Amino acid sequence: MTTQEDDDNYLGQFIPLQYHLAMLKDKNRMQSFKAAIDYAVAPGSKVLELGGGTGVLSWFAAAKADKVWCVEFNPDLVNVSRRILEKNHNGHKVEVVQANAFDYLPPEPVDVMICEMIHVAMLREKQVEVVESFKHRYQQRFGATLPLLMPTAAILAVQPLQQEFIFEGYYAPISMVQDFGDQEGCIELAEPLVYSVLDFTQHTERDISWEGFFIITENGTVSALRFITKNVLAILEEEKSTIDWLNRYMALPLASPVRVQSGDTLRVAFSYRTGGSILSLQNALQAEVVTNG
Repeated sequence: MTTQEDDDNYLGQFIPLQYHLAMLKDKNRMQSFKAAIDYAVAPGSKVLELGGGTGVLSWFAAAKADKVWCVEFNPDLVNVSRRILEKNHNGHKVEVVQANAFDYLPPEPVDVMICEMIHVAMLREKQVEVVESFKHRYQQRFGATLPLLMPTAAILAVQPLQQEFIFEGYYAPISMVQDFGDQEGCIELAEPLVYSVLDFTQHTERDISWEGFFIITENGTVSALRFITKNVLAILEEEKSTIDWLNRYMALPLASPVRVQSGDTLRVAFSYRTGGSILSLQNALQAEVVTNG
């Protein structure tokens, strides 16, 4: 008998095939991971990827690694990734394993573990849960020293917006994915604030609760909150910099839009669990003016 959490874990690892194929065309994602993997994987390394999808990140690692285990739950993706890897130089160094990322451990210690099960705000997919499970099981089998984790951290931020939700005259306040620089029908009413920093090298809690205060910069109506997620893929110690991957933004509508004026202080609060539904966060959003400018 399966529990609801079992079902959630299963669904979190079973993203439809067409989404994975579309991700191959996402230059922002692909170039960031390629650069980070090239930096982090030393010649002769052993690498594990949990949630391998089409196998492209494992293939990036295979350019330098001696061996890569690419773990994927979806049997269709397993077949696709094996076929694609066969057509690529160094693809033979990647072993595609059909297994549950919550259970699998490599047969020997690895130098780098890659896991990209990331949705904006750490919703829907099971990044936090999978990484926490991996760390616990890996240390039980191989000892206290963990491999380098990619991403190593995620920085989560939120921003109030005046967002238009009218489509050819049809009013539909829905969650919206936004490309960088796409401001059509959107006005930023305050600067973003960071509400959580998830350091995957440390124990990471699933529950996030936050209350913050924004100084409004323009007159308008706060109709949505934009969620921003920047993933720190690699830390370049010698350059004191990082290789980052910024997810596309997500705007969630407020149940009750709030009229604001420049100088007002807007209180925003919410609580949610990582890996939960988008609606679970949307339903938890609170926004109110607490002082007038």
